[in-house]
Amino acid sequence: MADNQTNEQKIIQTAKSLFKIPCTFVAGAQTIERIPQYPFPEIAFWGRSNVGKSSLLNSLIGSHIARTSNTPGRTQQLNFFNLADKLILVDMPGYGFANVPLKIKYLWEELIAAYLHERDQLKCLYLLIDARHGFKANDIEIMSYLDKMGCIYQVVVTKADKISLAAHPKLKEAMEEVLQTHAAARPTVILTSAERKHGMYELQQSVAKIF
Repeated sequence: MADNQTNEQKIIQTAKSLFKIPCTFVAGAQTIERIPQYPFPEIAFWGRSNVGKSSLLNSLIGSHIARTSNTPGRTQQLNFFNLADKLILVDMPGYGFANVPLKIKYLWEELIAAYLHERDQLKCLYLLIDARHGFKANDIEIMSYLDKMGCIYQVVVTKADKISLAAHPKLKEAMEEVLQTHAAARPTVILTSAERKHGMYELQQSVAKIF
């Protein structure tokens, strides 16, 4: 019990210190050749084009590092952010509803596939799911794809403020039941609201466990 408490306190302190330090944009990559190399571990954020990925990143960091937009598909490259010279955060192009030419979508798919297959520094992928919709067919396809690659991922529910508090436990239970059938998924989900800062401490501590 004492060891568990000590470890939990260490994670809390790591999270507090890590997210006090400014996070800066360092590079963007639209092609495989332009993916930069860093000596730090990485985590990446992915989800449907309208899931609120940039808002979540800004809320997690506590500053406006990622560009937000009402138009799905604004993130059109892999964006790399340096957090305290300890961790790289990667903002990935969304999937599903982006209003971009088919040729661009194919380039995104090639870029993302290469990144996920070849990036040894990638320690965890945070897969974002809209609380209002839960898992959709393309989310399940992505999860199965990650399972086959053995790419560890953590499901993060966004926009939890858009559903009632009473619905949170039922949604969490239903989603975690689905995760039991996905080998590369962490077994629990994290419910968040970028607007209300709900779940951000839990998400920060999840990131801190990487160290």
